[in-house]
Amino acid sequence: MSNLIPVSTQWTLDAAGPTGRHAIESVYMIVCTNTSSKGTGWLLKNGRLITNEHVVRNCSASDVLAISSFGVQHTFKNLVVDAGADLALLTPNDALKGGMDLDLGSPPDVGTTVTTWGFPLGYNGPAPLLCVGHLAGFSEHKTSSGTSKHLVVNGAFNPGNSGGPLFRANSNLVIGVVVSKHAPITQFHMMAIEALANNKSGVVFSGTDGDGKPVQFVESQLVADILTYFRNLTQVMIGEAISSSTVVGFLKKHGAA
Repeated sequence: MSNLIPVSTQWTLDAAGPTGRHAIESVYMIVCTNTSSKGTGWLLKNGRLITNEHVVRNCSASDVLAISSFGVQHTFKNLVVDAGADLALLTPNDALKGGMDLDLGSPPDVGTTVTTWGFPLGYNGPAPLLCVGHLAGFSEHKTSSGTSKHLVVNGAFNPGNSGGPLFRANSNLVIGVVVSKHAPITQFHMMAIEALANNKSGVVFSGTDGDGKPVQFVESQLVADILTYFRNLTQVMIGEAISSSTVVGFLKKHGAA
């Protein structure tokens, strides 16, 4: 088996220690073939995977792939989403071994070192990357079923980390699910980018997207795309994670607790 493990994954496993190795083996890159969306997911001990709803938005179960740290692709037979909580539950076609438990205790104190493993934008594995930060506070989010607690983290969460598990340092109990980062922008500048993206007048250019599909665009749309791309890359050291209590409520609602 060892000779089938990608070299970079083996190096990461060797250097991660027992706690890190368990997380690496339980974290997957999630790809939606329908939308080209990419994120992170992780395996519960009940054999199902958790990720964010926005990672698999507009996708069916058959559109989703989970790629393990060993480069193995897994497909799914069922997808349950909760847009309000921004959570999704995936049932694989084949049984997956291992997995992690949720931390059902009190949330960590502000200042606690926290970590996550995931696949930030521009990085495609096969092994996930570690991000380390500190719990900086909490935020309140309104959902259709009530109030959801988010953990605010001083750490570099980036697109692609969405859906990843959040831990106390040196623990494999999941205290939250990475959901967003703060990339401040004024309403004026956001409206300006949207206006550029929606403009269809001007010289029309033809090209191909990242999947090789033909696309047509004008200069303003290209500018908007580039501005949005670099905004997504901004390394703002504040992110948020959905608390484990919200995840538990989501699982109970769908009979997966």
